[in-house]
Amino acid sequence: MAWAKRFHTRQTTFRQLEIFLGVADYASVTLAAKALHLAQPTVSTQIAKLSQSLGVTLFEQVGKQLYPTDTGSEVRDAARELFSVMDNLEMRLAQREGLSVGQLKISVVTTAKYLIPNWLGEFCQRYPNIEPEFQIGNRAEIIQRLKQNLDDLYVFSNPPNDLDIRSEFLTENPLVVIAKQGHPLQHKSNIVWNELNSERLLIRENGSGTRFAIEQFFNQHGLVLARPVTIASNEAIKESVMAGLGIAIVSRHALNHMAPGNLVELPVKEFPIPNSWYWVRPNGKQDSPVVKAFRAHVSQKLKAK
Repeated sequence: MAWAKRFHTRQTTFRQLEIFLGVADYASVTLAAKALHLAQPTVSTQIAKLSQSLGVTLFEQVGKQLYPTDTGSEVRDAARELFSVMDNLEMRLAQREGLSVGQLKISVVTTAKYLIPNWLGEFCQRYPNIEPEFQIGNRAEIIQRLKQNLDDLYVFSNPPNDLDIRSEFLTENPLVVIAKQGHPLQHKSNIVWNELNSERLLIRENGSGTRFAIEQFFNQHGLVLARPVTIASNEAIKESVMAGLGIAIVSRHALNHMAPGNLVELPVKEFPIPNSWYWVRPNGKQDSPVVKAFRAHVSQKLKAK
């Protein structure tokens, strides 16, 4: 075939494309080399060879970062599509051998890190040759990964409604008010939110799915965020609440992993905030055999609860 001959003549290799994608994702030869466990000169040489074989300029440098040119962006998208096809082929072949090998790439919003690892660990024990990749980020960061189609599965508490995606209910994720053990209102029933106005409210940063859900809830109920203080992680919020800096609204699943002996859930009226987690994938993306097997594993675990 003519196209095969042309591609072979250019001597473009899968390894060169893999290195190219690494540089495109990290916007840096140095960071890509570290992630790929290669020497920096090796990465630079392979990018130069790929550029030469394709006859195009792949990157331009702005400040200290590298950005794909328009042509480079086309090569990046094609390379991702190519690797996706090859991954699916590998997994289909693996299915014939009883799901013995394959990859599973999952990106989740921060609160779901308390949920997914147990399932993923059990699944990988069952299929030890499966290679998992697990990314954690706030809502904005995971949306960026979704837009770039970097993973097989995404978990959101509030899936973006402006993207061409499909969402399926995973499990409930109620948001509760927490305070330090011994809080004066700890044993009171039906606390009214206004009774907490003197408290600092420790809240996740803009871009967080938890903050998005909280702001929606407060707007719907005409409530005011009391003295909000932005803190960038659930761990930091936990430590701050334990130190008496204020109260917080977090996932009940997160509370269960936050030294529950030192923190308590306050019985506030209108709480918990109803919230859920969802499986999310781009529309048209086909689930690989590994993804289907993992989702079936999770479904089985949830039914057994």
